[in-house]
Amino acid sequence: MKKPGPEIEYPRRRFIRAVLRGANHILFDLLTSLEVTGRENLPEGGPLLLVINHFGFVDPAVVIRVTPWTLEMLGGFQMPNAPFVGSWIAKLWGYLPIHRGTGSRYALRAAESVLAQGGVVVIAPEGGAWATVLRPPRPGTAFLAVRSGVPILPVGIDGAIDVFPSLAKGQRARVTVRIGKLFGPFRVEARGRERRRQLDEIGHEIMQHIAELIPPERRGYYSDDPVIRAAAQGTEIYPWDEDSEI
Repeated sequence: MKKPGPEIEYPRRRFIRAVLRGANHILFDLLTSLEVTGRENLPEGGPLLLVINHFGFVDPAVVIRVTPWTLEMLGGFQMPNAPFVGSWIAKLWGYLPIHRGTGSRYALRAAESVLAQGGVVVIAPEGGAWATVLRPPRPGTAFLAVRSGVPILPVGIDGAIDVFPSLAKGQRARVTVRIGKLFGPFRVEARGRERRRQLDEIGHEIMQHIAELIPPERRGYYSDDPVIRAAAQGTEIYPWDEDSEI
């Protein structure tokens, strides 16, 4: 694995993250019915790239709840779908901000640095939570996977979008997390268009691993059912293609 000069120290914010993790565990146990399968697939530690589906702002909190490691997360610089409290907690935890619609070089370099230090990085390949079905990935995840040469752990999350609507009804949402098996690492030796083509293939392979871990009706672009794929048409449009976050 390549060893870039560290841009951030790993681990960091140990005290505040320990406090937030403890509160996270308590709240999830009190307010949700959480079911986790595949814990046997969790490796001892990093370096590791953890990839998730992203349907709502609660998803990162779910990952913190079900994994034992110190996590660094990549997330959008802007959080249009998260309430104030959600975005405030994310900033308190500290994440690697991505200016969507740009190359996001700083965040990707910082993530690569974390992986070079043996850390665990969480990323949602879709690049945002503007739909509740799977969409094609942005190129950053495949790029980071190839640059770092680390194994990848897929995690599928279902039910997190129901947490607050259920609480409003006085109910506990059922949240299901399925942890898949490690795959990768990936290598790409090509250049130019062929390199981009291979990176695109890797991105789709990553999404297929995630798709296997969520209910069929949520697989969207990656469903085997043409009806589900047809219903998902339009969700593949990236909201920041024409308007970056800078």
